[in-house]
Amino acid sequence: MSNNSTSLHSVASASASAASAPQESVPFILPPEFPTQTGPLGIRYDFNDGARVWLPQGQWHVQIWDADSDNILFSCDSDEGWVTSAKKFFVRFSIRVFRRGEKEPVLDHTLDLTGQDVLVSFPVGTLGDLIGWVPYAERFREQHQCQLECTMGPLIIDLFAASYPDIRFTEPANYTGRQPYASYRVGLYFQGNLNNQPIDFRMVGLHRTAGHILGTDPTEILPKLSLNAPRTIPEPYVCIATKASCQAKFWNNGTGWNEVVDYLKTQGYRVLCIDQKATVGQGFVWNHIPHGAEDFTGDIPLSERVALLQHADFFIGLSSGLSWLAWACRIPVVLISGFTLPNCEFSTPYRVFSPHVCNGCWDDVRIDFDHKDFLWCPRHKGTERQYECSRAITGQQVIGHIRRLQQTHLRFNNTGDRASADTAPVHITRHVKERK
Repeated sequence: MSNNSTSLHSVASASASAASAPQESVPFILPPEFPTQTGPLGIRYDFNDGARVWLPQGQWHVQIWDADSDNILFSCDSDEGWVTSAKKFFVRFSIRVFRRGEKEPVLDHTLDLTGQDVLVSFPVGTLGDLIGWVPYAERFREQHQCQLECTMGPLIIDLFAASYPDIRFTEPANYTGRQPYASYRVGLYFQGNLNNQPIDFRMVGLHRTAGHILGTDPTEILPKLSLNAPRTIPEPYVCIATKASCQAKFWNNGTGWNEVVDYLKTQGYRVLCIDQKATVGQGFVWNHIPHGAEDFTGDIPLSERVALLQHADFFIGLSSGLSWLAWACRIPVVLISGFTLPNCEFSTPYRVFSPHVCNGCWDDVRIDFDHKDFLWCPRHKGTERQYECSRAITGQQVIGHIRRLQQTHLRFNNTGDRASADTAPVHITRHVKERK
């Protein structure tokens, strides 16, 4: 907790300076300049950056409680200024303000989001994280029956707005003048930050951290997407995505992708590479579309990617955004990753991982990811062991998972048409011509 007895004028100046900064220069929406709720005797309070109390000049005693555990988290005397909680994630706070020396509080308020305007602020410029996080915002809204607004980039808004009509989606640049009762910032926090998250996200998984930050059930949730686009490719096909934002995410086995593409083509599949870019790299390291895959790359709307993915027999990718999108499209996903541990991403029975070499650096709470280092490999960079976490994953290993997927989800019926296995999800129950 902090007890800041700075005068109203100086606090206002500092807050106004922060609020005047362009929203795109900070990862989240800034809290309102002053607490938005009016209490007695000129006291202001809200829950927009944890619990916040502003006190006019006087002799006050302030307590901030955890209402669920009935523990006092902070208690202090103050003559004027701010009292704020250290914890910024969801806690059902109680705020009690007394005239010093008196037993009955002049303000006794416990957080209640029912019917209140609430903001959940998400970062801009990420795909997979948001696909995993938005369902938790909806679960939070349902739990509290609040008027929820979520800020995020326009591409994600276009993806989700129709499927979550009870959430107000807003681009950060358009979020101005709001006075919410409470706000929360869902993101990935490094450096042992346990003020913005109750548990380090690397211990609970990329998507489940949103449930922990918002104080709701962190059990995995499939996102809701509109999956009504007509099929445009008559032949059986598989989508792949081989690119990512840093080299540690790539499948760095030199022949792996070519072996997999060759295998898929022998099975009668068209193999569509749906990365945003055909070539990705930096310096002396560049990555290209695997030989034999069709180039479906391009900077196209996510809705078009969804339309293509929903009719694919399955998807093969990395620990990156398009794998999350394929999962949201409810098709089987073969996910290849060594720098993350298997519980980092969504659950898939076709998670490819090697326990025999160095692995899981992303999920090591002792290591902080360097977003500026494209060739980041914190334990073995510059040695012959660099990226062994994915180099040790062989084409044979991935093909083994694909074969198991085929056995689980696909079978040929006696009419010559390919139909779903009894345990297959709905998306794969269509009938197409048998592969020649």
